[in-house]
Amino acid sequence: MLHLKKILFPTDFSRCAEQALAHAVFLAEKYDAEIHVLHVVTLFNDQPGIISNEITETEETIRKLEDIAEKHLNKVVDSKGSDDMKIITSTKREVSAAPAILEYASDNNIDLIVMGTHGRRGLGHLLLGSAAEEVVRVAACPVLTIRELKEPKPVMHVNNILVPVDFSNYSKDTLAYASEIAQSYNAQLQVLHIIEETMHPAFSLTGKSSIFDLIPGIEDDCRKRTEKMVKDVVSKKIKTDIFIKGGSAASDIIKYAKENSADLIVIATHGLTGLEHMLLGSVTEKVVRMAHCPVFIVKAFGRSLISK
Repeated sequence: MLHLKKILFPTDFSRCAEQALAHAVFLAEKYDAEIHVLHVVTLFNDQPGIISNEITETEETIRKLEDIAEKHLNKVVDSKGSDDMKIITSTKREVSAAPAILEYASDNNIDLIVMGTHGRRGLGHLLLGSAAEEVVRVAACPVLTIRELKEPKPVMHVNNILVPVDFSNYSKDTLAYASEIAQSYNAQLQVLHIIEETMHPAFSLTGKSSIFDLIPGIEDDCRKRTEKMVKDVVSKKIKTDIFIKGGSAASDIIKYAKENSADLIVIATHGLTGLEHMLLGSVTEKVVRMAHCPVFIVKAFGRSLISK
């Protein structure tokens, strides 16, 4: 089962964060965990849920922002707290939100970070970046991202969990997490393997235009390997369907999730940083940015939350 005792909920007091809080509370109640509610007063930036007019960044102004944040944090506790749930509030100062979130998670041995994402794309994403994506990439613990929706579903409404896999040990860990989460929600699993159809230009000399033409038995082989992985890892109590498709990983995961009514995606990240990340990008980050449903990100590094 999942060993989930400390949940970190970073908030900017926006509608997006409020939707993420509902998920944090649900999981805290489910696993008898404590919630750490964190607000980062970002220096030289506006506070989206607190203040709208531009002001000079002085020590006095920052203290005022911290006082306002404290009041908002108390409102969060009053609205969601109960005698049976421990909620810890904290305010930190930082130039940007992500480093403060990551430092707090490390210092307090957080098991899971639950945070909202605004799903910025295009120029806005390039210019502003995304705190959620940096946290997803660097945090040593799993991260659950919640995409802001006009009409969010009830938190407990998780019937279909999509699990994209390759054949690495990371995917085995991801399936193990998905199996535990599925039992918590009484949900079924949709295990998806994408066969990358893009071929290296060198293969054009073979006269083959598709990986399926180049390796005729690849689909059957992938299905057998996926079936074995599911058999080895997933509880027999959970209804599990396996799907093998050709395409491009990120875009087809997102497309499949939408077309097949996935309520949650459980996916691994390899934690690429620096130049490697800039050159290769990240399938997981693209899924976080564009998926219509919550995404639970399992880390390829850090400690496991699964009790043996």
